[in-house]
Amino acid sequence: SLVKYAYVPIDVKMAQSDSKADQQKLAQVLSNLVSEARLSTRNVAVGLPSSKVFTTVTDFDRIPQSEMANAIRYQAESLIPTPPAESKIDWAVIGDSPNDKMKVEILLSSVSNGYIEQRLDMIESIGLNVIAFEPDNTALPRALVPTGTTAPQLIIDMGQLSTDLVITMADAPRLTRSIPTGVEAVIRSATQNLNIDDKQAQQFVYKFGVSKDKLEGQVYQAIIGTIDLLVSEIDKSVKFFQTRYPEVPIERMIVTGGASTIPEFPLYLANKFGVNVEIGNAWRNVAFAADRQNELLAVSNQFGVAVGLAERNE
Repeated sequence: SLVKYAYVPIDVKMAQSDSKADQQKLAQVLSNLVSEARLSTRNVAVGLPSSKVFTTVTDFDRIPQSEMANAIRYQAESLIPTPPAESKIDWAVIGDSPNDKMKVEILLSSVSNGYIEQRLDMIESIGLNVIAFEPDNTALPRALVPTGTTAPQLIIDMGQLSTDLVITMADAPRLTRSIPTGVEAVIRSATQNLNIDDKQAQQFVYKFGVSKDKLEGQVYQAIIGTIDLLVSEIDKSVKFFQTRYPEVPIERMIVTGGASTIPEFPLYLANKFGVNVEIGNAWRNVAFAADRQNELLAVSNQFGVAVGLAERNE
């Protein structure tokens, strides 16, 4: 059930910055937001940007659960890109391997100790109590995918600087990727190719999007190169998934963030891939008063991660 929600716009570069000054600014913004929203709880689940987290699905020997943690730690050096001694590592068994009956599939994530400790210090400095850190791309499906869905779903979440792709199947992520092409790159294409300023480019992108008919197709022509770069990466991800799970085609694509607000982009994806594409609804599994529906749907594309974090069951 929805108790409260609140949001405040912040500069994405400040949010991701490691500098002490930016961290202090971010802490102040969060502190003000918590205060203005009059939140009573001090417990928080914190999203980790996908660009800061390594997440993979890998096959692992079928051994007793009690031995798994030691075995993963022992093999960590070959599984993650950062030194295990300098990383937080977490994992979960998500099913049987599709390739080897003697193995299981595990979802494995790692993040640097330094990044986690810096975030923890910043959040605790304003009196909040961190109960969990979770990668954005594992929180998203909890909010956007209908409960109990077993067929594969591809989530496309376009942020300012990057786009997260998550393919889920039977309530578990099976592929996650962060592609360094986001809304900012699309707007930059419009700025450069139409020779206009950033503000006007932003207006054009959000008004005309990937429409060939509007404004004589000028905006389409200006941004389609960048859009197709992203679509090409989506296509690679789909093909990679299908080589591992050839028997289970992707049932639908769910778009959120900028991917759901750029006009005709969802239709462009549907035509390219021949699958159903739907606009993600972050409040899908949340109970709220009927008269708030329009208000909540208007901001749904910004709340996928936050709602997914809030829906954690521990």
